[in-house]
Formats: sequence, structure tokens, C-alpha cells
Amino acid sequence: MKEFSKYVGLDVHKETIAVSIAEGVCSGEVRYVGKISNTPQAVSKLVKQLSGWRATVSLCYEAGGYGYGLYR
Repeated sequence: MKEFSKYVGLDVHKETIAVSIAEGVCSGEVRYVGKISNTPQAVSKLVKQLSGWRATVSLCYEAGGYGYGLYR
């Protein structure tokens, strides 16, 4: 089985987080998935959904004022 990667970008706002996903190849498609609430429960649910993929998943978030709360 060939292992592949997906990259998840999180644009963090006060009340929401915008989620986009990119395939792990240079010419891969980047898709806007939608918004989730900026709550620990919503982020936990997203991570659980992503962990079910048969891929290496890397998350990246905006390290601004609201991104630091996500880091904590």
C-alpha cells in the first residue's frame, strides 16, 4: 500500500476556524472544506475525523492572536 500525505490548513478566527486540505503532491488539489466552531470540542471532532484517513496528516494553523488559543 502506498502511503501518502494530506496537509490541513486552519485559518483561525475568534468564533470560527476555516479548514482547507491539500494533497501531498506539488500539483495536488487544494480544497476548502468549510468552517468549524472555534471550540475545543469542534477541533477535537475534526482531528478524530482526520485520524481515520489512510494517510499521514499534517496540520498547520495561523499563529496570530486567536491561533495561540488553538495551540494551547
